[in-house]
Amino acid sequence: MSDSRKIAVVAALQREISPLVKHWRSVMHEHEGRAFSFFENDSAVAVCGGIGSEAARRAAEAAVALHKPQLLLSAGFAGALNQQLKVGQVFWPRVVIDATDGSRTQAPSGQGILVSFSSVARSGQKDRLAAAYGAQAVDMEAASVARTARAYGIAFAAVKAISDEASFEMPDMNRFVTTDGQFRSAALAAFAAVRPWLWPGLIGLRKNSAKASRALCVELERYLQKAGQPAVPELQAAQG
Repeated sequence: MSDSRKIAVVAALQREISPLVKHWRSVMHEHEGRAFSFFENDSAVAVCGGIGSEAARRAAEAAVALHKPQLLLSAGFAGALNQQLKVGQVFWPRVVIDATDGSRTQAPSGQGILVSFSSVARSGQKDRLAAAYGAQAVDMEAASVARTARAYGIAFAAVKAISDEASFEMPDMNRFVTTDGQFRSAALAAFAAVRPWLWPGLIGLRKNSAKASRALCVELERYLQKAGQPAVPELQAAQG
């Protein structure tokens, strides 16, 4: 199966882009023995590949093989590394850095630096990443999508919505991410049920994630509607 769409959006989890794709066609495609959740409309495709570098790489490669896009767009949530970025702000980085090897990918436009880290970054890790790379935000997938784009000679960009601010004390989520990049929501709920001190942080994270998803999808919708005008906007204000 192969068809061509101009833009392939690569996200980790469906909840990040759910408002955008709720009316798109939902299909499952297989690539190299794995099943991927794709959402398609007439001009774009989105794939939710899972959390982390390897999951993003597999999803991006599936999108390239099945849809032959002109642009790979890494979209999803990111954590702020400075006090200026607030929940719901949308960030188009000019540079994406892979923290595993220091490699850099430059987008055609945008501003600032996004660093991709190997796990969910907590407050102390955020401080170190900001100091080491001069980055404004951190995610887990963009550098891997960028690497795939380079390998296939495809244009690359990233757009991230801030889901946790620099001062937010992120609960330890890494134990709930499977080796294939899926998030074990039921396991987290069971873990938190007997640890009430975790509830405020998890409730805050859920609210922040919902706000980030709305803001991200508004921006993606705007961008996809103007796909013939490739300029990437400057940093956007927080959305309500």
